Amino acid sequence: MPKVLLIEDDASTAASLQKVLSAEGYEVDIAARGDDGLARAREHNYNVVVTDLRLPGLGGLELVAQLHAAKPKQPIILMTAHGSTETAIEATKLGACDYLVKPFEADELFDLIASAVASSRLMSEPVDMGEARLDCSAIIGNSRAMQAIYKEIGRVAATSATVLIRGPTGTGKELIARAIYQHSDRADKPFIAVNCAAIPDALLESELFGHERGAFTGAQSRRIGRFEQAHGGTLFLDEIGDLNANTQGKLLRVLQERRIQRLGSQADVAVDVRVLAATHRDLEEAIQEKEFRQDLFYRLSVVTIALPPLARRAEDIPQLAKYFIQRYARELGLQAPAVQPEAIAFLQNQPWPGNVRELENVVRQALLLARPFAISLEHAQQVIAKAAQPAADHQAHAAYVAELLARAQKGEVQDAYARMIADLEPELFSQAIRLAHGNQAKAARWLGVTRLKMREKLAQLGLHPAQNEQDE
Repeated sequence: MPKVLLIEDDASTAASLQKVLSAEGYEVDIAARGDDGLARAREHNYNVVVTDLRLPGLGGLELVAQLHAAKPKQPIILMTAHGSTETAIEATKLGACDYLVKPFEADELFDLIASAVASSRLMSEPVDMGEARLDCSAIIGNSRAMQAIYKEIGRVAATSATVLIRGPTGTGKELIARAIYQHSDRADKPFIAVNCAAIPDALLESELFGHERGAFTGAQSRRIGRFEQAHGGTLFLDEIGDLNANTQGKLLRVLQERRIQRLGSQADVAVDVRVLAATHRDLEEAIQEKEFRQDLFYRLSVVTIALPPLARRAEDIPQLAKYFIQRYARELGLQAPAVQPEAIAFLQNQPWPGNVRELENVVRQALLLARPFAISLEHAQQVIAKAAQPAADHQAHAAYVAELLARAQKGEVQDAYARMIADLEPELFSQAIRLAHGNQAKAARWLGVTRLKMREKLAQLGLHPAQNEQDE
């Protein structure tokens, strides 16, 4: 369970926040004084520290400064009242990764803590290359292609060069970025990852560059962007090929001038950030189609590391399979089984469109299927056959859409989009609430809707979370 230190002097607020965070799966420690909280954070390892600004013993601003000096990689979230947002921004400059303005919704806190926990893992969990321990992430493989990549990591890590990491989805581009960071002279500074494809275009500029109060509807206070948060450290821009044209232009300016402008401001802010980028897209093709700037491509690809698909390094599959078996056997409390040579040979001959990520999933399922016996050829074949089912489901969905559109063309259906939503929405919400064991807040976050919307839909569709939870 991720560990959270909550520093809050109001006992009722602390108890309320501890309750909601515990329900979300966090282990929460509470300190009522700033000096006590600082001592705990120095002595123990927490995934994130959440602190109020005004505290007895030691104020939140000084706490942030001292804790950041002692543990530069410790994510700190500051809670502050409306009237002290400027102080919160100062705390961000001193090392806080983000802040919340009171009063705030629980979902806002959940999102910030989840992001901070992810950042903590990226910064603190070591990345091994070649043979790996089970207590860390690993880039597995000793093929000639992987040996060349290890050499390239060693060659560029200690420089300040911008690196473009290329390769199909599932090849481990984030691991390469983390390895470069951990072997760089910025390894004691922040490492912040942003998935450009996961953030709507309307919000991405604010996420990267920050905004001023009133910059757009809903901007109720100034916000520091990821570039400022990563000052002195490393910013990893995943799926860079999905940036829209406007954001591409602003990113190019930052790479050229090392300065950013928050949305709604004309003032420049100097930033010292090393940028690592990754993409699965063919950027040369995107340039030809006017979807990606050529000048930005040149700025990003000072150094390029190209990861091969798994099918082109099949000799690494036995080592990868062994690593995943040991890792998941330990997680499940099982004795790591052997793998029959015929099963390994079968795996080496698969096309692996999902690359290492797909192999990991197949090995995990085979382990569960085989326990406590050796993983056989039959186990591997059964899992691969099961994995092909989503493709059949996709064909079924495509056939449904084709039929619906054909009926629309004939005038039999006037609202194809609404009809499709009506057909599929009940199953979507029903499965989400079941998977969340009746937790509406969790299901709402998975679906990307508000908790109010979740409650409305459950009532509208006649779904009862308590009953779903009992069914589980």
